[in-house]
Amino acid sequence: MSDKSVKIYDVTLRDGTQGESISFSIHDKLRIAQKLDELGVHYIEGGWPGSNERDEGFFEEAKRLKLRKAKIAAFGSTRRAKVTCEEDSSIQALLQAETPAVTIVGKSWDFHVTEVLKISLDTNLEVIHDSVTYLKKHVDEVFFDAEHFFDGFKNNPEYTIETIKAAHDAGADVIVLCDTNGGTMPWEIESIVKEVNIQLDNPSLGIHTHNDGELGVANTLYAVRGGVGQIQGTINGYGERCGNANLCSIIPNLKLKLDVDCLEDKELTKLYDVSHFVHELTNLPPIKHDAFVGESAFAHKGGIHVNAVMKNSKTYEHVSPDVVGNRRRILISDLSGR
Repeated sequence: MSDKSVKIYDVTLRDGTQGESISFSIHDKLRIAQKLDELGVHYIEGGWPGSNERDEGFFEEAKRLKLRKAKIAAFGSTRRAKVTCEEDSSIQALLQAETPAVTIVGKSWDFHVTEVLKISLDTNLEVIHDSVTYLKKHVDEVFFDAEHFFDGFKNNPEYTIETIKAAHDAGADVIVLCDTNGGTMPWEIESIVKEVNIQLDNPSLGIHTHNDGELGVANTLYAVRGGVGQIQGTINGYGERCGNANLCSIIPNLKLKLDVDCLEDKELTKLYDVSHFVHELTNLPPIKHDAFVGESAFAHKGGIHVNAVMKNSKTYEHVSPDVVGNRRRILISDLSGR
């Protein structure tokens, strides 16, 4: 996969704040956006304009941010079924945010269309097409989040494909396939992504996974194997219920294990710092055993391990800690040997 590259789309400031006990002020969100830009992510989803005063305040302040690389994106939903895009407050709030990219979420599972939206399947297709078409006239990049895509595909693949085809035909720059309930298996993800590429003749695809089955990272990596080009996730895996896919694990696995271009080498060395910076602003303790960025990720305690690592770190470390900005720690205890 050495010729492959993907774009990193961070949703910490929107999806991450839906996690229990997490709340960022406008100032916090601006500081995190700056850190994410230093890390080298390509897109920063700032929130849902029009849904609350804090997100509206962020987008107003974000217009003055001097970002090196990242683009700010606003998040919203497709228009309501009984109003036009010009009349829809959510659609208009996206335009007022004045971001270079917007992401809108729409229903791709027929079950949600009939049971939640209470509209016909054909009306939902019209809503998706109209929303993307309208936004493409006003915004440089429009991404379509196909909510519950994998559950929908497993239940009614024909209709689920119709929903993303509606967005694709309307000009969506990326179709983001969402494992919203977090219950899909990795091999299902890869297989379905490949099928979508066949059905839509290799469109630009993204992946958005949740961690309810402890598979958010694995599902994202399998989606890359299947052919997606945009990765959505949060720093430290923050998010609703069991969290979103953890970018602090996804990014180094992509770059160091799959040889997928996503960040520059020097940017990757800032991963530990960004992880702990965000932890601090959440007022939640860092998870010591987190892969790559946890304090214990490169901590050695057993005497045999310590002896070997001091001779050659490759004996008990799968990567060097410095490539992600972490450090090796040798722990002294009664297990250290004589």
